[in-house]
Amino acid sequence: MTPSVTDPRLLAFLRLLDIMDTLRAECPWDKKQTMETLRPLTIEETYELGDAILQNDLQEVKKELGDLILHMIFYAKIGEEKGAFNITDVLNGICEKLINRHPHIYGDVKVNNEQDVKANWEKIKLAEKAANKEGGAEHPSVLQGVPRGLPSMVKAIRVQDKARGVGFDWENREQVWEKVQEELNELQAEVKANSAKQTEELGDVLFSMVNYARFLNIDPDEALERTNRKFIQRFQFLERESHKDGKVMGEMTLAEMEGYWQRAKTEG
Repeated sequence: MTPSVTDPRLLAFLRLLDIMDTLRAECPWDKKQTMETLRPLTIEETYELGDAILQNDLQEVKKELGDLILHMIFYAKIGEEKGAFNITDVLNGICEKLINRHPHIYGDVKVNNEQDVKANWEKIKLAEKAANKEGGAEHPSVLQGVPRGLPSMVKAIRVQDKARGVGFDWENREQVWEKVQEELNELQAEVKANSAKQTEELGDVLFSMVNYARFLNIDPDEALERTNRKFIQRFQFLERESHKDGKVMGEMTLAEMEGYWQRAKTEG
């Protein structure tokens, strides 16, 4: 569907572009910004969006999406000033990528399920890298597109998912669970031996648990964040209620704290 000149989406987008032009020309703070100064702010905004999604706060999601879109427009404006690219290049680039990577929609490729779509995506992406000789490599890796700076758990999810996209994966979750148990046994053996390999083996356990979560269709990062929030809520209940009873954190016995903890699980 081609938008008309009166399409409210198009008008809103053009309005934002005009505002960005004005701010970049007239606002002292906006004029000073570079891609490097914006980067940490963009990361922060991304985490704020993630928080809003986890809280299922759709109004906050709307607000944070606006902040992120502003950042994208800001980067494109700086790119235009440098003569490297502009917002039109950015949008046409992603349009061409989406068309190229969905041959089952815009071509004659047949797919049976979501996994076929993901497999095609990775194969096309790898072919694009080879054509561009990305990274200077004659045979680019499927894993080259995983950012080095990703948090470790998110990186584990991405590398496993990309390997799966080209067929390198377990057949079923029972096999993955057996691997988890194998890694746990290896960790336990290294701990008993007080070995220097404990860190490596713990990493293997975590990596295999991420794999298992993937087979359960659970985002392990989201699952861990939910548990973090649950722990914080219950611990703060413990602090609050013990304070009401005139008790001091750090001076209570473990049994006393456990009593408040159990109350937090039922009342908090």
